[in-house]
Amino acid sequence: MKRTPLYDEHVRLGGKLVEFAGWEMPVQYSGVVTEHVNVRERVGLFDVSHMGEIWVSGPEAESALEYMTCNKVSALYDGKAHYNAILNPAGGVIDDIIIYRFSATLFLLCVNASNAERDYAWLTENNPTAALITNASAEYGQIAVQGPHAMDLLAPLVRDYDLLSLKSFHFVESELLGSKVIIARTGYTGEDGVEIFVKAESIPDLWRLLLEHGASYGVLPCGLGARDSLRLEAALPLHGHELSEDTPALESGLGWIVKFDKGDFIGRDALLKLKEQGLQRKLVGFYLDKPGIVRQGDLVQQAGAQVGVVTSGTKTPTVNKALGMAFVNVNLSAPNTELSFVVRGREIAGHVVPLPFYNRTRLIA
Repeated sequence: MKRTPLYDEHVRLGGKLVEFAGWEMPVQYSGVVTEHVNVRERVGLFDVSHMGEIWVSGPEAESALEYMTCNKVSALYDGKAHYNAILNPAGGVIDDIIIYRFSATLFLLCVNASNAERDYAWLTENNPTAALITNASAEYGQIAVQGPHAMDLLAPLVRDYDLLSLKSFHFVESELLGSKVIIARTGYTGEDGVEIFVKAESIPDLWRLLLEHGASYGVLPCGLGARDSLRLEAALPLHGHELSEDTPALESGLGWIVKFDKGDFIGRDALLKLKEQGLQRKLVGFYLDKPGIVRQGDLVQQAGAQVGVVTSGTKTPTVNKALGMAFVNVNLSAPNTELSFVVRGREIAGHVVPLPFYNRTRLIA
């Protein structure tokens, strides 16, 4: 298994290490619930160095990305980032990514850990231009600082930029505690915070210093367990669960980033045809009405007939309900629709609810 540059730090802190997407990663330190609540109420540090970094550069970089992704890359400007996806010709999601524009000729793609090599190969093979594509994943580490006190912790430590003025989905190149970094106001928890890109050799020192400086704000190192329950409450899709190459992006709820008006892109024709025909199934959120936990792959039924399949499910600390997301027949996707979920042969009653389950200003009860 691969290890991130922070492996020794995880061992030193007593992190429980597990295999994830080919990486040996911490699933928890002080406990999933403790870490989840700490991110909602204070601030948490995540090692996300397993994520991949791919540079696309040259005079044709923008046009290459415009064709190979579904969101409108030409709408970006220097210092702006956006959520995007790489699709196959059938409109399935090869990966969901974030694209950062440094200049008209230089873009950084942050891609999922398990897809980094696949993404790089796909982009290289389908590049219609002379743009240069470089997989720099081994050169970088990433730390996500998430929670209502994330900016309280970081802003005083960045001397050459007013970090509080950094808007959502914008980024800046700066220096943080002696390390040259890229700081992006993005995240995967539903909380305020940033994701920090730093050279791999510098990340252990930066990790230790952030824990030290963050002590007064109650910072905790957090693992993959809390990252998953936090993203599920915020209804953020996860590749391999809500997103896959076999599921069209429109069914996965990514219609808001599919820009049909920008011109040709891989997957456009298939998605346009699907849009014109109408969706047959849709991703929804649900609560269970009886005790139990449903997991990915559990069947969804109504009146004894299968009507869908669960993509993610658990009981989360902040919402404090057994919840999840599932693909269901589109005529059963309205809020309050009654469904049942089959867990090891037992049916558990539940109902459809609006997404997300949680955001910073609204908790759906």
